Amino acid sequence: MKQITKQTYIDWYKNMLFWRKFEDKLAQVYIQQKVRGFLHLYNGQEAVLAGALHAMDLTQDKMITAYRNHVQPIGMGVDPKKVFAELYGKVTGTSKGMGGSMHIFSKEHRFFGGHGIVGGQIPLGAGIAFGDKYFDRKGVTLTYFGDGAARQGSLHETFNMAMNWKLPVVFICENNGYAMGTSVERTANHEDIWKLGLGYEMPCGPVDGMNPIKVAEAMDEAIERARSGNGPTFLEMKTYRYRGHSMSDAQHYRTKDEVAEYKKIDPITQVLKVITDNNYLSEDEINSIKDDVKTKVQECVDFAENSAYPEVQQLYDMVYEQEDFPFTKHK
Repeated sequence: MKQITKQTYIDWYKNMLFWRKFEDKLAQVYIQQKVRGFLHLYNGQEAVLAGALHAMDLTQDKMITAYRNHVQPIGMGVDPKKVFAELYGKVTGTSKGMGGSMHIFSKEHRFFGGHGIVGGQIPLGAGIAFGDKYFDRKGVTLTYFGDGAARQGSLHETFNMAMNWKLPVVFICENNGYAMGTSVERTANHEDIWKLGLGYEMPCGPVDGMNPIKVAEAMDEAIERARSGNGPTFLEMKTYRYRGHSMSDAQHYRTKDEVAEYKKIDPITQVLKVITDNNYLSEDEINSIKDDVKTKVQECVDFAENSAYPEVQQLYDMVYEQEDFPFTKHK
């Protein structure tokens, strides 16, 4: 595994803080009705992404996830201004304003969505990995889903095929405790979601998803197993979301005390503690990072605000390659 150094911690702090503030701003503009529809935020789960990125080879590895998908493409290299614009429905967005919150996508940066169908991305992730194996490429596909999606039947079909064909894929369940408002303990006879891999003799196990070091270590082992041709791994990242399932979630299913307890192990706070305990950064340098993050977030807002909405004709241009395709002409 790549060494975890002083710079690693600094980068983790910068990135996770930016992701957090980026989405905090999204929540703010959502309330102002500048972003419409559903909005699912990642607050609290940032270590899952930070640790994975440390273990990945971004020149060839791929990622696919569910609809809580705003910061993952940023981590993969997508311009955050384009992500923000996509949520605004602007033509400068990652999908020219046609995807919105739940369907961020970037072929260039090997980020394959953002999927609104619960669990729909699980077989797709295996399919992408199958493509790499078929064409003898060395890329590995990270396939993320939530604890609710782990109850979909397509997961079992996919696990069976992935093991049978030894696909270069890592399945990651981001278990934040609740499928919308339904706790994990109410969805099955046991709470250890990672055990679903045992039935397929798939290497599997639980991971502390609030600690980027633990995530990086587990992901490195899983990615190398896949890259070397030894097949998939299933990891259950035990994490927590500080906000509701979506912005419309009143969160009646959990207490404020529960949320407060998990905030004591906030991944950003954990990383900052390592930085301060080891004097990696001075107080002025930390404040400078905070100011820089604030500036970058505002640049995203300004970019989205000042971008144009797409023309109506784009509805047709984005779906059909053939310009004179029947039934697409409109007055």
